[in-house]
Amino acid sequence: MPGSRIAVLGAGANGASIGADLTAAGLDVTLIEQWPAHVEAMRANGIRIEMADGVLETPVKTMHLCEVATLRRPFDVVLLLMKAYDSRWAAQLIEPYLADDGLLVGVQNGMTVDTITEVVGAHRTLGCVIEISSTMEDPGIVRRHSGPDRSWFAVGSLSEATAGREEQIAGLLRHSGTVAVVDDIRATKWMKLVSNASVLVTTANLGLSMSEAIELPGMRELMVASGTEALRAGRAQGFPVLPIFGLTPEDVANSDTVVDTLLDALYRGFVTPNTTTTVLQDWSKSRHSEVDDLNGEVVARSAAAGLPAPVNAAVVEVAHRIERGELDATPSNLALMQELAGLR
Repeated sequence: MPGSRIAVLGAGANGASIGADLTAAGLDVTLIEQWPAHVEAMRANGIRIEMADGVLETPVKTMHLCEVATLRRPFDVVLLLMKAYDSRWAAQLIEPYLADDGLLVGVQNGMTVDTITEVVGAHRTLGCVIEISSTMEDPGIVRRHSGPDRSWFAVGSLSEATAGREEQIAGLLRHSGTVAVVDDIRATKWMKLVSNASVLVTTANLGLSMSEAIELPGMRELMVASGTEALRAGRAQGFPVLPIFGLTPEDVANSDTVVDTLLDALYRGFVTPNTTTTVLQDWSKSRHSEVDDLNGEVVARSAAAGLPAPVNAAVVEVAHRIERGELDATPSNLALMQELAGLR
């Protein structure tokens, strides 16, 4: 979208990575971030994205959240990369500065598309699925484990009001990864939630990298059981089983093996030996995680459909205990999750 004014709202590890890719492509991008030291570091030194096959360093335009009120010109596109639980207030913050025909895209985990729509309207909302692995410990420096050649997005409309505009956003995100344009973005986002329910909180509860966690005896079975509950909850909502991560419809045609297939595709395509989930990264910084928007969402939607979700409930309970400081994230929590879920 040459000439468009683009904002990345939430310039953490993933947001900064995407913002750097768009900036390096010559686009007009502003990174808006809530971590003051990170904003100041980017202003002073630009952003540094460290990847296995090289380093991307580029100057970037940045703003503190408190500076949004000084904006005088609207953005044509806002890519929202805040945590799922921050979606409503973040959308409300930026709504006055989104052009009347602009697009706000929730490039997030969780089922955030309807929350965003409630704030800015269906005519200014697109849904998006993201699969990038990256971490940030120091301001201004991102360690991106999956570079553009190993990152994946899906983009889709929520209504006829934006039909035909998906390619505008897909064209932007292709600077940062492979992009699929999909017909049913809600169902596609739920398929990503199935994958997330299997991996993000389950492995974080053990305090291990994703590669280390899945090797523990009984862990893969728990992960698959968690994803299977999520898949069942999606079906109860009328969501079809759809391919993600570059899989084909044939790859997910067997309902009995869908969760295993997603798990294998994730580990094969996006996980490196040291990859940790966003949940564990949040806990390492003493921050609240997205557990309630991931496994907690599975529990809530399963209950609404009259379905049990004991594995996800166990994952959520252990995660809440960790966030309250009652438990440490250690491998011994695998046995606790199994016990709470009735798996042993």
